[in-house]
Amino acid sequence: MTTAKRDTYTPETLLSVAVQVFIERGYDGTSMEHLSKAAGISKSSIYHHVTGKEELLRRAVSRALDELFGILDEEHARVGTAAERLEYVVRRMVEVLMAELPYVTLLLRVRGNTDTERWALERRREFDHRVADLLRAAAAEGDVRADVEVRLATRLVFGMINSIVEWYRPEGPDGAAGRGGAGEREVVDAVARLVFGGLRKAS
Repeated sequence: MTTAKRDTYTPETLLSVAVQVFIERGYDGTSMEHLSKAAGISKSSIYHHVTGKEELLRRAVSRALDELFGILDEEHARVGTAAERLEYVVRRMVEVLMAELPYVTLLLRVRGNTDTERWALERRREFDHRVADLLRAAAAEGDVRADVEVRLATRLVFGMINSIVEWYRPEGPDGAAGRGGAGEREVVDAVARLVFGGLRKAS
C-alpha cells in the first residue's frame, strides 16, 4: 500500500496519499486507520487538518472538477467555430486526465453513496452536458456528422477518454513512455484523430 514518510508530511501529501488509498481500497472500504497508516501519521494529526475522510474525498474530486471546468473558460474553448472549440476541449480533457491522473481516476470511480459523491456526480453531468452542447452546435453548423445522436456520440467520446485511466501511466524520469507504450502527446493526438476522424462530416 502507498505510504508517506512522517518527515515529509504536509496537507498536500496527505491528500495525495488519501487519493491513492481510496483508489486501492475503494472509498467505502477505507477507514481513518488505513489513512493514518498509509500517511505515517496519527489519526489525531489528520483530524487537525480535516474533519474526516469525506472532506479529503471532496478536496480530491474538487481538484479534478476544477481542472476540467477550467478548460471551458480557456480562450480556445470560447472562440472559434463550435467544431474548433470542441476539438480543443477534447484535447485538453485528455491532457488534464493525464496530468491529474489519480484525482480524475478517483472522480470517475465515485458511485453516489455520500453527499460528496452525489455532488461530484452532478458536477460531472454538468460538464458532460457542456461538452454535448458544443457537439450539438458543431452539428448545427454542419462541421460534424448529424447522423449519430448527440447523446450517444458524447457518451462514446467520454468512454474513450475516460478509459485512459485504466492503462495510462506517466512517463518515467528518463522520458520513456509509461505503461501502454505511448507518451502524453501521442495519446492526445491519437484521441483527437480517432474522435474527429469519426465525427467530421464527410466532404
